[in-house]
Amino acid sequence: MVDENEFFRQATLRISGGLDIEAAMARCMDYLKRFMPVSGMLFGLYEPELNVGRMLASVWLSRLPKPAETIAFPSEFWGWIKQRWAREPQVRIINDVAAEDPIRRRIFSKIFPEGMSHLIMDIALESKRIGVLELCAEGRDQYRQRHADLFALLHDPFAIAFSNILQHREVLRLTDMLADDNRYLRRQMAAMTGDTIIGADFGLRSVMAMVQQVAPLDSPVLLMGETGTGKEVIANAIHFSSARKDHPYIRVNCGAIPENLVDSELFGHEKGAFTGAIARKRGRFERAHTGTIFLDEVGELPPAAQVRLLRVLQQREIERVGGTDVIPVDVRIISATHRNLEAMVRDGKFREDLWFRLNVFPIMIPPLRQRIDDIPALVSHFIELKSKELKMGSLPSVPQGELERLQQHDWPGNVRELENVVERAMIQSQTGRNRGVLVFQGLAGPAGEPPMTNGGRSDLPLAPLDEMIAAHIRKALVQTGGKVEGEKGAARLLGLHPSTLRGRMKKLGIPYGRRSK
Repeated sequence: MVDENEFFRQATLRISGGLDIEAAMARCMDYLKRFMPVSGMLFGLYEPELNVGRMLASVWLSRLPKPAETIAFPSEFWGWIKQRWAREPQVRIINDVAAEDPIRRRIFSKIFPEGMSHLIMDIALESKRIGVLELCAEGRDQYRQRHADLFALLHDPFAIAFSNILQHREVLRLTDMLADDNRYLRRQMAAMTGDTIIGADFGLRSVMAMVQQVAPLDSPVLLMGETGTGKEVIANAIHFSSARKDHPYIRVNCGAIPENLVDSELFGHEKGAFTGAIARKRGRFERAHTGTIFLDEVGELPPAAQVRLLRVLQQREIERVGGTDVIPVDVRIISATHRNLEAMVRDGKFREDLWFRLNVFPIMIPPLRQRIDDIPALVSHFIELKSKELKMGSLPSVPQGELERLQQHDWPGNVRELENVVERAMIQSQTGRNRGVLVFQGLAGPAGEPPMTNGGRSDLPLAPLDEMIAAHIRKALVQTGGKVEGEKGAARLLGLHPSTLRGRMKKLGIPYGRRSK
């Protein structure tokens, strides 16, 4: 006689002892051998849409080769199995496969040798069939009804255990997919920003030197500069040059978040913390743990969020909105603003202690009008980039005169404005008489003056343009004592590359160097 309660308890303890399903099955099979003949055990899953069976876990017979994990079934199997699911008992005894119908014989021949006995139990959870569990024993006529009755007692613990295993495997699969997606996105972002900073050797040379100094550290960095100067590109370069480059990189535009949602977005919230908080939510700082968070337009943060941000910087911990648990975070903070934070501190609009914390390593990014030598390289970069977006078969050309016009523009919108100007010119270059040639129309003059309109005086005498340019260059040479390049040279004063200035002087007949003496 078997104590069914004790049998159920001991078998359940063994099958529920861990997430390693095959180890749990081995423990359970050793226990079942005390009550019935068992040589092997397998858990299989049938996928009707593919008409295949998958052996998800097994304790296989040591003397037999293990079959393939995926087994293709006969085309008529799905209709056959649906009929039997409706009328066959939960546990089936098959003591002689040769006596079964042809379809079942074909399936068993793919897995087992002849002359074996089988106990087969359908596994279902909440009326949903999730697979089949099978015991096998060597030799015919090994199983009796008492064995089937004992085996049936274990349906629920096996169903729960197998359901947990399937969910665990799905979590692992999705985790691997997410990790692979993150690696791909990091490679894409690094390819777009890490090695393509235009002007790193010219107008941004001093900025990149500071980036190389601070990137290996965990110190906060404050990026300052006008809108459109490329603060986000520099932030990307700092992250991807740091030891945190393989960890999360979270970007937040503080000015784009409604004031009543800033705390929830940055620090997360607990379920029920406010109307609409139907579940717990991790904030951006939690998502950036072990990595970097980039706070763009940090000057737009409301006072309450400034207090919470100060706590993160001082104590490296946060609390979710509506929660009481303290959550430690290891995050490197890069912030950026186009506003004068020091003036905001004086006006009481920004916390002084927070400004001191953020301003550990400030980097000022110069506007485009102070780095006009970078414009040709930027134009070339944008032409290549936009030609792919616009699906242009060939790259348009840029006349030298048009580049000079770009270098004389004031660029109040900086690099972003230049990008838009290039894209507009590329769209216009696809039709008309200037097909394939970029013409940049509607640009203001060097001092931001609008182009001449029909309302301007047209009756005034005009000097030839070359004469005006030559006079302007001579004036610059007088102010610099004839020096062309260097910190106090005419090229720096005029905002030109020294070689560009020499080329124009040669063209206009203005002597320089030994010839000037």
